[in-house]
Amino acid sequence: MPDYMYLLESRLLPEQRAVVLRIQELAREVGLNVYLSGGAVRDLISGMPIRDLDFTVEGNPARMARELEKGGARVVTEDDKQRHLEIVFAGDVDGSLEAARDEHYASPGSKAEIRWATIADDLHRRDFSINAVAISLNAASRGLVLDPMNGLADLERHEVRVLSMHWFTNQPTRMLRALLYCARLGFKLEQRTEEWLDLAISRKMQEQMDARQVGDVVRQFGRESNPVAIIKAWDARDFLGALYPGLAKRKPNVEDFARLMRAREAMWASGIRPRLSAPTIHYLLKRLPEREQSAAMRHWGFSAAEIAAIESLPDEADKVQKLLKSKKMEAPELAYALLAQTPTHVMAFIASEYTSSRASTQIRNYLAKWRPLRVSPPDAELAAMGMERGPKFDEIIEKFFVAQLRGKGRDPEERTKLLRKLSGIKEPPPKKTEKGKAEKVHGKGKQDGKGVRGSGQGADIGSQAKGVPPGQPGKTSRTWGKPKPPALPAPPAETKAVPSRGNRQNKTRTLKTKTSGKKRR
Repeated sequence: MPDYMYLLESRLLPEQRAVVLRIQELAREVGLNVYLSGGAVRDLISGMPIRDLDFTVEGNPARMARELEKGGARVVTEDDKQRHLEIVFAGDVDGSLEAARDEHYASPGSKAEIRWATIADDLHRRDFSINAVAISLNAASRGLVLDPMNGLADLERHEVRVLSMHWFTNQPTRMLRALLYCARLGFKLEQRTEEWLDLAISRKMQEQMDARQVGDVVRQFGRESNPVAIIKAWDARDFLGALYPGLAKRKPNVEDFARLMRAREAMWASGIRPRLSAPTIHYLLKRLPEREQSAAMRHWGFSAAEIAAIESLPDEADKVQKLLKSKKMEAPELAYALLAQTPTHVMAFIASEYTSSRASTQIRNYLAKWRPLRVSPPDAELAAMGMERGPKFDEIIEKFFVAQLRGKGRDPEERTKLLRKLSGIKEPPPKKTEKGKAEKVHGKGKQDGKGVRGSGQGADIGSQAKGVPPGQPGKTSRTWGKPKPPALPAPPAETKAVPSRGNRQNKTRTLKTKTSGKKRR
């Protein structure tokens, strides 16, 4: 049980985890037991990408569905007879919500009688063992795995095993689903299952498929990530004609699906998860005449909205790609604005249908260059500069984004300069460093010693630095960036003894006497 709890917490996307928590809360409020079941558990355990979240409730899920709609969920289809709802949950998460039921057949091939049941009965009536697994989401048993048909062992063996030899007879569309699961998961048919499939084909059960049940399989095919493998698997068993008779002669082109999947992968790499049901079904019917395409979708029980979405796809895509090719869209900000408003499935269809046009180039730029710039705006940098959040803040971010679309502000230095220019915030003055202070002090000392002439300590030191003898004027040396050498003591000045007044008088008499003596002689 702890291992499956870990899978629930680690394998699900954040949006999917939020949906699981919300379903648990609603089930607890209305007093119903709820389980994660079917394909969600199969993909969770097998390591495949979890596309849909399927929930089974022991009771009527209608009240839970209404509460989910209040929180942003959207009900796509609703089957009141089987109490089954296809839902897009909040956070754009695909899934379903259905009541636990049992199906009773009076005889093989007869119409099923539906009875409301427990989760154990619901798992026993499932088509394949790998789908007959559930995980409890109830408080008392959260994380408990229910596997009455040993589906986990089949997952380990990579086999698709049908639960009864009558299952293909009771519901022939299960033959389509068996091959679909093999192609999607890379599994093989279990030995007895393959024998029962061949037996059903020999009895031409594929010609007795219910049209609305075929429509459900086609809808499922529209959400598949590997339609090429599925088309090849169906064609190998001659099942394309079972989908619709016209497809037996006008088979779909698998290269169309391959291009569409490449476009989808490019969008996934950019963080966009498009719903490609309409383009996929369009390529399935593309080679049929337009009237026959509409007839096939009505035969499958598609709603008017589903038919309109598929039929209008080529015209809508052609309109957008013509705009992208126009001279008006040479400005990247205009092309970005157009693609940001274009539905993702239309964008993927354009990328797959018009591979060599300018429109495809614009879409590649949008996914690989432009959108990453929009996803990571410089909010934190602008706020750090002192700009307060508000209308002006948003306006600067928008102008900065347009400048980046035009090739500006890509490296960090240009980015900062551009933000300051748009916001009008000047660059702060450089901070004073210790090195700068030392240079300033040294420069001041030089200025004090420069031009000082005459005797004195500063002049003598400057003269000594230039090789000039002390006491003579000279210029101080200039050594930038080095500490000033300690001042040398000035040499003692040469002084002569000054005679006193008495001595001067005596000396004068002596000189006069000598002079007078000379005269006498």
